[in-house]
Amino acid sequence: MSELPESVVPLLQEMKNLDASDLHLKTAVPPVYRIAGRLRRTKMPTIKVDGREIEHMMKVVIPKRRFHIYEEKGALDFAFTLPDGERFRINILRAGDHMHAAIRRVKPVIPGFEELHLPPIYHKLADETFEGLIIVCGVTGCGKSTTQAAMIDHINETRLVNIISIEDPIEYAFRPKSAIVSQREIGLDLDTFADGLRSAVREDPDVIFVGEMRDADTVLAALTAAETGHLVFATLHTADTMMSLTRMLEFFPRSQHPFIRSSIANSLRAIAAQRLLPAIDPEISRVPATEVLLAEPAVVDKIREGEDEDLPSIIIGSTESGMHNFTMSLARLIAEGYVYTDTAMEFAPNREQLLGAIRGIKTAAQTLVHRIKRTGNV
Repeated sequence: MSELPESVVPLLQEMKNLDASDLHLKTAVPPVYRIAGRLRRTKMPTIKVDGREIEHMMKVVIPKRRFHIYEEKGALDFAFTLPDGERFRINILRAGDHMHAAIRRVKPVIPGFEELHLPPIYHKLADETFEGLIIVCGVTGCGKSTTQAAMIDHINETRLVNIISIEDPIEYAFRPKSAIVSQREIGLDLDTFADGLRSAVREDPDVIFVGEMRDADTVLAALTAAETGHLVFATLHTADTMMSLTRMLEFFPRSQHPFIRSSIANSLRAIAAQRLLPAIDPEISRVPATEVLLAEPAVVDKIREGEDEDLPSIIIGSTESGMHNFTMSLARLIAEGYVYTDTAMEFAPNREQLLGAIRGIKTAAQTLVHRIKRTGNV
């Protein structure tokens, strides 16, 4: 395309051809795609500074009944589906009194655990957890929505249960398999996440999926649903597992922290955090480094007593259960040939610890080779 299209639709269609994850429309620059984690400008003309070109291009996809929200609040989230089934999560925002747009491509087929290169603990959690709260956290664009969709769709395939989702907007469309599914969208089907959660517990659910815990009402409703025998999946916009605990507490006044800690301790089953790294194999594009905290008895006690600073050492000492931190995950990605060492170092919380973990893996591998040579068996 050498000219700006009349509608955004051709730009959306091109995302599939380029395997782009995101499209950005901003004034004073050409349209920009994110491909394999990096921004790339198109060769199209620069969008005019008045921003009306963007509003004109976006007009065909913006839900008419929700445009007033953008006009009133300066931002709007919604989803759009092309005739071929390609889905997009779209955010329009007002910047300098001009419309900008950030568009995320959501692949129509929900990927499985192996395709996402997730460690086995994710599969185990989806198989063996029947009640309580599972949180998937990470920064924007880290793939947490896709990971959670994979876990829920696995349950959809393997259990005869009632799944209810509350999303803003709906990203992945779950087709009923073994389970039955209802997906509700903020702004279309209900007003708030808290309203949706309170309604969901009266709809005979087995599994409830909350798009994001954004405020005290949503956190409290999710914890209550988890404590009363439902399996609740939720996301948090935090960088790691420790920050997720802190974020949930920050929604409440300090006087309520003991009660909230007790509720988290009673209902939590796992917190899984992730970050996406550029992969060595261009066909894979990006792989997740992960951190998983499981609600084992020692973890539950520390959360209840407010001794969160002890949790990192518990993770390090409980790897047999599937718990691990980002350093362990990065070392595994290097050892298995998914990422370069230099790339892992850029994402490492502590570079010295990662170097030590890499040396430990090499030493263990060398010991195993010597044992096989000496004895003929492992």
